[in-house]
Amino acid sequence: MAELMGGNKTSYDANLAAFGYCAADDLSSITIYPKDFESKDQIVKIIEDYNKAAEDAKEDDKSITYTDIVGALMKSVTKIINTISYVLIAFVAISLVVSSIMIGVITYISVLERRKEIGILRAMGASKANVAQVFNAETIITGFLAGLLGVGISLILLIPGNYLIHKIGETEAVSAALPVLPGIALVFLSVLLTLIGGIIPSKTASKQDPVTALRSE
Repeated sequence: MAELMGGNKTSYDANLAAFGYCAADDLSSITIYPKDFESKDQIVKIIEDYNKAAEDAKEDDKSITYTDIVGALMKSVTKIINTISYVLIAFVAISLVVSSIMIGVITYISVLERRKEIGILRAMGASKANVAQVFNAETIITGFLAGLLGVGISLILLIPGNYLIHKIGETEAVSAALPVLPGIALVFLSVLLTLIGGIIPSKTASKQDPVTALRSE
């Protein structure tokens, strides 16, 4: 119809060429459009198996040269995502180290402010280990509550996050989620980091002299 309306000369061959037809002798390339990624992988495997068979038969001239455009794009996207992930991991690692240091500082300040309490505990018969256990228990509880708070906030933020993903992407096939096991691991990591940060202050508290601690104000 476009040819007729444009006034150009139409022919059977021109129409076939417009549809992408060509003679077998003139064939130079074929464009394949798989319906999904699984079909693409199957097609790539078939071509690779054919090329391997041609190489084993020493018929390299019959091998197929192909370009996996989607695969190349996915590799580029994956590389960018991995780079961003490494940068985020570095920032998170720095944040964890700084947080552990701050926990240690806060616990040490708590030890200095509670020297009289430590003296009373020692005077009542508490051992050095018992005093250290008091501060270790406090850091464990702090880390546990902090982990629960972080996981809870993340779960709450997933609701508007998934809404935006579905709204912008116009599909519900992709959703962000926090699995149970990683969530438990994050809480455990929070407890572990706070415990490590409070080890030195708790040791300092256990070494306090009871008499000197009781005299402190």
